[in-house]
Amino acid sequence: MSILSKLKIESAGIMAASTFYFIAGIAFIALLPLSGFPPHLAIIGTLSFIAAYGLFKKRLWTIGAVAILFLTATTFCIYTLYYSLPHNLMASISAAFYLALTWIFAVYVFAKRKTLES
Repeated sequence: MSILSKLKIESAGIMAASTFYFIAGIAFIALLPLSGFPPHLAIIGTLSFIAAYGLFKKRLWTIGAVAILFLTATTFCIYTLYYSLPHNLMASISAAFYLALTWIFAVYVFAKRKTLES
């Protein structure tokens, strides 16, 4: 018996999106003390946890949380890429990777919004 059937998850894609948002939330909250507690990291981390919970429980309001997180994360990543690309290559690569995954999973969640309505 697979883990998805034990958790009553019908869509592996929604589970993957939920896992991504949960791991991103952990990463942003873990970065808080290392970077001097900037509020934007706390906001993105908290929104990621909210989106992960909503996707796991298949709540309809998750679409709004993912949309807000999509806009916030895109702004944060573009700002990070613009200002750190010439100076910090690792931060730039991480921001670009996070930005790409955010776009992929946000588009997936928006495309599968009918699954969240049931």
